[in-house]
Amino acid sequence: MTDSYLYAAARTPFGRFSGALAGIRPDDLAALAISGTLAKVPALDPGEIGDIVWGNANGAGEDNRNVGRMAGLLAGLPTSVPATTVNRLCGSSLDAAIIASRAIETGDAEIVLTGGVESMTRAPWVLPKPARAFPAADLTAVSTTLGWRLVNERMPKEWTVSLGEANEQLAERFGIARERQDEFAARSHNLADDAWNAGFYDDLVVPVVVDGKGGTLARDEGIRPGSTVRKLAGLAPVFRADGVITAGNASPLSDGASAVLLGSRAAAARIGADPLARIAGRGVFALDPQMFGFAPVEAANRALKRAGISWSDVCAVELNEAFAVQSLACVDAWEIDPATVNAKGGAIALGHPLGASGGRLLGTLAHRLRESGGRWGVAAICIGVGQALAVVLENVTEKSR
Repeated sequence: MTDSYLYAAARTPFGRFSGALAGIRPDDLAALAISGTLAKVPALDPGEIGDIVWGNANGAGEDNRNVGRMAGLLAGLPTSVPATTVNRLCGSSLDAAIIASRAIETGDAEIVLTGGVESMTRAPWVLPKPARAFPAADLTAVSTTLGWRLVNERMPKEWTVSLGEANEQLAERFGIARERQDEFAARSHNLADDAWNAGFYDDLVVPVVVDGKGGTLARDEGIRPGSTVRKLAGLAPVFRADGVITAGNASPLSDGASAVLLGSRAAAARIGADPLARIAGRGVFALDPQMFGFAPVEAANRALKRAGISWSDVCAVELNEAFAVQSLACVDAWEIDPATVNAKGGAIALGHPLGASGGRLLGTLAHRLRESGGRWGVAAICIGVGQALAVVLENVTEKSR
């Protein structure tokens, strides 16, 4: 067995639903993230990549038919570079990195390109195929953008509530008030704006040409600088008339792609770069589907145990902010310093294109560790239908030594 390392990461800016990236196919977004990552390691012959493991949650439209393979071809990689696409919903690209790290550690591959993509704007409506020819009744088109669709009637009703209703239940269970959620959301927007203004994301984000006239999207589109609790308090609840979850304290529908290059230590010479971080621990956990927002708690605890460290060793956490309430529930359960969590902003501000978010977390975490010189970091993400994933990174850059 050997260790696996993170060598490079890049992503597109994340666009708002029906925003600047609406006109760009998901396979093209994925190809841009791949090209941006490989541009950081120009000495690497792309033909040396042993596999592409790609994440995608919907796969019902232009991201069909193994979008990882399509993205590799569109990015100009040799046809000899194989690819697969994995689907663990919101955790797809983190799962892709986990799968790739295992392949490297067992010696099945030396260099693996991972990542994920989602265009929630371009996710199509689908029609169920009729049980018999020439049906007389109407058929209903179903959106594939987010959440349950074409639900099996045998599923218990409490499992198939909307993602928002599931998090309203979390707010009740843990007593997390609306004001606290709005504070967390405002913090996310302002930290994201600060990070962009300080240049933190300049090395992580590849601008995207969005029209034929040279217009580009260079920055995440959903950030609202100057957000305050007072402003967010004016938004109406979305899922319950008397609820606490609004469009302001939940992640938005988004478009975007991310990519992460992993390899063994021995592959450094071929990659032409030193690694940024070691994959030190992995964790997966599942519970009742409607409790998905709380699942990262145990996933991260398991990843830490496998890395041989505890929360007291961790200096940076990247937790996907699907909803403010579930993020707060996780942070409370871990009993960690909230300042270590999403210090460069989170998904409430940056966006959450389902299949791409895990790769974003890993790339951001590795760069936070490099910037601070801290040794240990955790990336964690909740996943619809009651699951979560987590990865522990160990900083191996010169600054950490």
